[in-house]
Amino acid sequence: MSAVTFDTHKFVKALEAAGMPVPQAEAISNGIRDAHDSAAVATKADLRELELSLSLNLTVKLGAIVVVALGAFSALSKWIN
Repeated sequence: MSAVTFDTHKFVKALEAAGMPVPQAEAISNGIRDAHDSAAVATKADLRELELSLSLNLTVKLGAIVVVALGAFSALSKWIN
């Protein structure tokens, strides 16, 4: 899974600009970074990869169904005649 970036320095500076003390801003930033790092976030690339694997999987299954159906029809047509 790809990493999603979080600019802690920019976040701390934004909190400072809003009037928050530096130690408190850094503590909040570190907490958010830790939570962000441990979260399992799907990216667009992850979703694209999943879509491709599902597409291939469905194609293989459909091909197998067609082969089995044709085999069954062939066997039935020979058995009936």
